[in-house]
Amino acid sequence: MSPTLADTISPAQRWLITLCVMMATIMQALDTTIANVALPYMQGSLSTTQDQVNWVLTSYIVAAAIMTSPLGWMASRFGRKKLFIICVIGFTVASAFCGIAQSIGEMVAFRLMQGVFGAALVPLSQAVMLDIYQPAKRGSAMAIWGMGVMLGPIMGPTLGGWLTETYSWRWVFFVNLPFGIITALGLSAFMSEMPIQKNIPFSWFGFLTLSLGIGALQLMLDRGQDQGWFSSSEIVLEAVLSVCGFYFFLADALTSRRPFIPMRIFRDWNFSVAMVFMFLIGIILLATMALVTPFLQNLLGYPVLTSGFLLGSRGLGTFFAMMVVGRLLEKMDARILIFIGLVLSTAALWVMVGWSLDTSSSAIAIDSVTQGVGLGLVFVPLNTIAFATLPGALRTDGAALWTLIRNLGSSVGISLVIAHLTNDITVFHARLAENITPFNDALAMPNVSGLLSTTGQGLGLVDALVTQQAAIMAYSNDFLIMTIISLSTFPLLALIRSPKSARDAAARHAEADELHAAVLE
Repeated sequence: MSPTLADTISPAQRWLITLCVMMATIMQALDTTIANVALPYMQGSLSTTQDQVNWVLTSYIVAAAIMTSPLGWMASRFGRKKLFIICVIGFTVASAFCGIAQSIGEMVAFRLMQGVFGAALVPLSQAVMLDIYQPAKRGSAMAIWGMGVMLGPIMGPTLGGWLTETYSWRWVFFVNLPFGIITALGLSAFMSEMPIQKNIPFSWFGFLTLSLGIGALQLMLDRGQDQGWFSSSEIVLEAVLSVCGFYFFLADALTSRRPFIPMRIFRDWNFSVAMVFMFLIGIILLATMALVTPFLQNLLGYPVLTSGFLLGSRGLGTFFAMMVVGRLLEKMDARILIFIGLVLSTAALWVMVGWSLDTSSSAIAIDSVTQGVGLGLVFVPLNTIAFATLPGALRTDGAALWTLIRNLGSSVGISLVIAHLTNDITVFHARLAENITPFNDALAMPNVSGLLSTTGQGLGLVDALVTQQAAIMAYSNDFLIMTIISLSTFPLLALIRSPKSARDAAARHAEADELHAAVLE
């Protein structure tokens, strides 16, 4: 058997490459959330409306989602090292341009540019980590890589809030510059180039139809709540375009001799099951943050930095889990670790269902740490299982799909919980208001009867109390939905094959792929 890349590099070179790709991962993961807290400041500075400033987020998400899909072809055609360095440089330059933008048009254009180059950073870093570590150490490698992916979105709001309050919203983007320069120089010096295949055809039809499906879906999910969902002709049009795009993409993928994404990647049973698994975990990962942040700030009245620290407690739990899970994978079955992680994560979500105005900050921190530990125990073993038997030639495609499905899960999750939260607050407010009458015995008590006076102050206080209680009930319902989604992942665990069965199946598929390639030639 010929030596692999992991066998030919020195330990020092391996750690230097790891440091560089981790900086790239953290930069991209941070930028998915770090700009959120700065939006109100951008709106005033750039003299724009709330609807227009939201395109700062939408443009980045759509560009990154679309450009994730062709990464496998670009890495094979131009070389993974060259592509990685170009994307790091492009992302860093785009960050600098975002920091000096003087109008909303410039900001959206530069965020599009940032999304185009940033799309490659996470999947390429994952593929590199899998290549430079030997199979026995890939669990530890995925633990290190997972820290950047999981901690980035959690650290983003806290770091973004601190930079915005201490300096300016522009430093949300300028903070990437030193790390981007160091990463590009490090990759250039220490990373080895993979073999380049210049004769690989590119399916423009597959790329354009998949881009249409993903782009329209992302726009629909991101703008649906503001536009009233399917009561808006814009959202209906985006839904139709998304369905048409995905339909023609799948038709091409299943009938073309050389599809845009090789369908043989889904012959790996564990990879396919793990993709569904990761979609559901993606929903829980960021949707829970989208609920906890406004709960802490709007209902419990915590300031931005305090909320950030409480959210960061989940990151501490994740960090602790990922420090130990790599070693545990060498001694325990990955499926057992995933089961333990799911139990902890589901239990934490179930406790959140009972959160109220009386919930203490220490209880929130303990619950967040528990969920963080659970997600850490799920994320790393799931990554290891998904790529354990995937052929090396398909690893970049697999990493791109892995990132894409996680992002889609996060988008769907955030849209689901925010839309459900807004609707439930309205419904519960109406139901509670039905009981606010002079004929309600509870409201006839001397200490509260004055609230029903015709004065504006009394009625305003009643409305605020009703809205507050309606919001608590709505948050409880959303946390219950997250708990149910977490429970739905348990049956998938039974579908994951043991390592030996997965390796045997992978060997049979490799033989079939060699025969298929010979026929095509």
